[in-house]
Amino acid sequence: MERVLGFGGLFFRSQAPSDLAVWYRDTLGIDLVPTAADQMPWMAEGGATVFAPFAADTDYFSEDKAFMLNFRVADLTAMIAQLEAAGIAVKRLDDMPGIGKFAHLADPEGTPIELWEPEAN
Repeated sequence: MERVLGFGGLFFRSQAPSDLAVWYRDTLGIDLVPTAADQMPWMAEGGATVFAPFAADTDYFSEDKAFMLNFRVADLTAMIAQLEAAGIAVKRLDDMPGIGKFAHLADPEGTPIELWEPEAN
């Protein structure tokens, strides 16, 4: 059976797409979408990708949103400090033994974001 290799992109609606793209670049380091052949898109580093439908009534993220973005980070403590220094509210969650460390925040349009520092193997 053929299988997909990974995500090739994530496309979603925004009230201010250019501003939001700049926020993701400046806040989380996600490069802007290339506008010329000599530019590179954001290149995610290898690692686990979890594809998990949640129950429609989950309270794990905002009930008015259909999805939550999850990004792997190398050092959750450093990332939280960086975000808080920029005035961004971050909620540190309990560690999940065997899985890793987690924190929640939202982008300027309210899209829920989870940061995940996978547990070292």
